[in-house]
Amino acid sequence: MKTESGATLITNGTLIDGTGASPIPDGCVVIRDGRIAYAGAKLDAPETPEDVRCIDAAGGTIMPGLVEAHFHATYFNIRALEDLDIKYPVEYVSLLSSVNCRLALECGYTAARSGGCLFNVDVWLRTAIESDLIPGPRLSTSGREICSAGGLMDWNPEFRKIGMEGLVFIINGIEDARKAVRALVKDGAEWVKTYPTGDAAAPDVNDHHTLCMTFDEMHAVVQTAHNHGMKVTGHCRATEGIKNALRAGYDTIEHGTFIDDEGLELLLKRDVPVVPALYFEKVSVERGPEFGLSQRVIDGHQETLDGGAASALRILRAGGRVGMGGDYGFGWNPHGDYAKELSYFTNVVGFTPLETITCATKTGAEIMGRADEFGTLEAGKLADVLVVDGDVIADISLLENRQNLIAVIQGGAIKAGRIAPRQETVMTVDG
Repeated sequence: MKTESGATLITNGTLIDGTGASPIPDGCVVIRDGRIAYAGAKLDAPETPEDVRCIDAAGGTIMPGLVEAHFHATYFNIRALEDLDIKYPVEYVSLLSSVNCRLALECGYTAARSGGCLFNVDVWLRTAIESDLIPGPRLSTSGREICSAGGLMDWNPEFRKIGMEGLVFIINGIEDARKAVRALVKDGAEWVKTYPTGDAAAPDVNDHHTLCMTFDEMHAVVQTAHNHGMKVTGHCRATEGIKNALRAGYDTIEHGTFIDDEGLELLLKRDVPVVPALYFEKVSVERGPEFGLSQRVIDGHQETLDGGAASALRILRAGGRVGMGGDYGFGWNPHGDYAKELSYFTNVVGFTPLETITCATKTGAEIMGRADEFGTLEAGKLADVLVVDGDVIADISLLENRQNLIAVIQGGAIKAGRIAPRQETVMTVDG
């Protein structure tokens, strides 16, 4: 991905640098050749060249670009999980996913970590984004997910004699687990996403009552992935599944819904981040009847929401790391609503606005393994910056409406917002 040459000065706004430090009134950011040269009080800013491009924050907020830490580019606002393996061919899924990537960037998300992707499309999305062929967030890829036979993502009955080739690898035992990881290695995925536990979305493999992968399978995944320099995460709601994942060496935990004291101790000892993804649960409860969810499933989502909110706050208050990512891509939780997750954590779960923003920027970059490149506004880092019309600390819901974004800047280049992006020359792919 190219960075913008030249100099840019962003002024007349409160600066939130993403580190967790207090906001700086009358702050400014100086960008040179796509990287941050200075971020701090305007009073202490260095001199800028005469031909500097100036962006007026209009008394609003200057902050890092947001990081969506649980992004499903190929989920196309489906009505049911089953739609993923039967509804569209790979060609149309690829087109839909590129639209979702552009939308995420327009919503202020300059980076994202894939939480599972049909047909390994995210690997090629990353290539297209980094080649400036399509707009989108800086992307960490995971490709097809790994699920044990009979687990959450294995819903086709045996008599149909079909698998889930586009969506997941169905495994039985440690050799299948290793084989699945090696297939992802060959296709260039960075993360391995697994399903150690069930979920309220599937009543027959519900929540904290069910383990869907054995410890040996989980350990085989981790051992093989780490041998190839990949990281491992898992859909972990069940208490024992969380602890098994931590003992097996998982690098992050998705959800961490029903964590207990022992699990929290393991989590903190290894400093493993958690991505709770709670807004999905909230809207599943509120809009479930509209989309035909049974009362049993809705009750499961309510239990998951309550348990997940309590666990997330407990983890943060104990010194753990929490990332923001909302499992968007369902009909009742559509792409484009990403920042509603931030409002929910601030207004309901009990995070302060500054804590939520830190989780959605710095921690997200840490989860992606790229905290030295972006996630905070510090000298030397890539200039991924949001300029927001209004005081985000006073009203974090401003981030929900992309009309409030004066500029979405990625690598120093304005990619979206009220300020029109510069026209770029589209290059053809070699060959």
